[in-house]
Amino acid sequence: MAFETWLIAPIASLLSVASGLLLFRYVNSKDSGTGKMREIAEAIQVGSRAFLKTEYRYLGVFVAVMTLVLSLFLNLKIGAAYVFGAILSALAGVIGMEVAVRANVRTAHAANKSGLINAFLIAFRGGAVMGLMVVGLALLGISVISGLTGDPELVLGMSIGASTLTLFMKAGGGIYTKTADIAADLVGKVELSIPEDDPRNPAVIADNVGDNVGDCAGSGADLFDSYIASVMAAMILGGASPQSYLEFLPLVFSGLGILSSIIGIAVVRLGRGGNLGWTLNLSTYITCAVFGLLTFGATLLFGYDLRIWGATIAGLVAGIIIGLTSDYFTSINRSPAIKTAEAAQAGAAITILTGFSYGLMSVFPALLGIGIASAVAYSFYGLYGVGMSAVGMLAIAGTIIAGDAYGPIGDNAKGIAEMSGLGEEVIEITDKIDAAGNTTKAITKGFAIGAAGLTALALLASYQEIVEALTGKLITFDLMNPLVMMGVLIGMSIPVVFSAMIINAVSKNADRMIAEVRRQFREIPGIMEGTSKPNYAACINIATKGALRELMPLIVFSIGATLIVGFVAGIHALAGYLSGFLLAILMSNAGGLWDNAKKYVASGFFGGKGSDAHKAAVIGDTVGDPFKDTAGPSLNTLITVMSQIAILFAPLIITYALITL
Repeated sequence: MAFETWLIAPIASLLSVASGLLLFRYVNSKDSGTGKMREIAEAIQVGSRAFLKTEYRYLGVFVAVMTLVLSLFLNLKIGAAYVFGAILSALAGVIGMEVAVRANVRTAHAANKSGLINAFLIAFRGGAVMGLMVVGLALLGISVISGLTGDPELVLGMSIGASTLTLFMKAGGGIYTKTADIAADLVGKVELSIPEDDPRNPAVIADNVGDNVGDCAGSGADLFDSYIASVMAAMILGGASPQSYLEFLPLVFSGLGILSSIIGIAVVRLGRGGNLGWTLNLSTYITCAVFGLLTFGATLLFGYDLRIWGATIAGLVAGIIIGLTSDYFTSINRSPAIKTAEAAQAGAAITILTGFSYGLMSVFPALLGIGIASAVAYSFYGLYGVGMSAVGMLAIAGTIIAGDAYGPIGDNAKGIAEMSGLGEEVIEITDKIDAAGNTTKAITKGFAIGAAGLTALALLASYQEIVEALTGKLITFDLMNPLVMMGVLIGMSIPVVFSAMIINAVSKNADRMIAEVRRQFREIPGIMEGTSKPNYAACINIATKGALRELMPLIVFSIGATLIVGFVAGIHALAGYLSGFLLAILMSNAGGLWDNAKKYVASGFFGGKGSDAHKAAVIGDTVGDPFKDTAGPSLNTLITVMSQIAILFAPLIITYALITL
């Protein structure tokens, strides 16, 4: 491949970063509202920064230890690439959070002064800043390492740096945000029948902070990690091919994906009809169409094999299928959410059972899409085709992340509008933005989980390639091999145990905060009357300390279990150590469904706010909170981390495993 062709990736990356900075300038130029609004926004901003600062101190120690281990046991280049990936992942999280805490108050003010259309545009463009910056930084980092070293396996070091940091941020941020959300809902809405974002609720600021540290910082790092892992896996598979251009083809297609996302984001406008969901989906469809045309043109122009383009498009189509599935099963206007809302009239138990049933149903079309995409991609171009299908699914990540980050901006805007007393009309506008955000977040999580599935298959193929190169033997992973089967069974259990640990962490921390919120309502006179101010800092402190306290066992378990299996049972066992997609999709979709069922009741159906049906729907939502925002989205990162650990430590496992080849 000509060097000029390879330049598409860094050029597109720089263009993406520049576009993100321009949109940031646009958002920041908007009026931030009244003094009261700015005061609330500043409290959210201070709390968000404080959590990230504390979390990054923990992360700094972890990254230093991991860098030392990788440098001593592997090589210095891997250690340096690991640090580079960790820094870029942290930067992606910070950028996402910073733009969110600026866009939320401006969205609320626009809703108050000029209505839905302008408010929506500010929220979406705020999310687009994160989308464009994340993919721009990710592809730029890959381009730098590839350009300097020419070794795709060093990208693995960068990728695992991003992945381990993402696991910290996604799990830690998820525990934080759902601790506050559950406490605010159960005490405020269920026990005291006060509005969701009532300033009298001591947990309300922590709840809004949580939207930023979990749904913005965590999600930005999450797709940053998946994006790098998919490109890296395809590059490793391409590097093993006699056709040299295959190694850098993932970079070219990813660069074209960024250009497609810039176009898809630029055309977003909300019509007078005000259909937010259709507008957001249209942006995705336009991005997909442009990507298909650009990559097809590049394939013909540069003389690539057309079958590779077909494999890439198979992954893209699978992503659309997963997105449509999530949209159907979570959207506030669709049958599953409406029927779950209706079930709330019979109580919390029926609400939970109905939502869980629909969550189970949502798994089938998503997994079918992944299965068909991988089969089609393999039939087109073997294992490399599978790797390119993952690249195809994540190539439009800029647009997908924009929709994801839009969600918490809308959620915060609604909270600021309510706490600032802007009136029911403004709250209704921000509620529409928020409801559409719940669906886009569910679509994004499904997209990321599906991409993790295809990426894990590509990583497994990369693992096989590396093991064969190291041993000089042809390696097959046969399910009739008892070591492979043992790895499959253990690998199936790890995501389940991880999910149990992280949901239990949310439960324990939420219990502490519920006790604090109840204490404040009981002991501080005048809170309910609005004459005294709650101690918001106490709840923020509980969420922060509890999240980080519960986080370390999760990280140690996920990385330690993988290494133990590898060094005890060898490389064959690790080959079967990749699962968890079913659980991740189930929890992501069921959680989004419960959330929008609650919003459907709150909008005036089946008794409306304050009714028994509303309280039952709120309880369903609190069950769904750790499903959709903590355990579910953390699993795709867990799967990626386990796969990368297996690849990275393959040389040591081959040499020192108790059970050898």
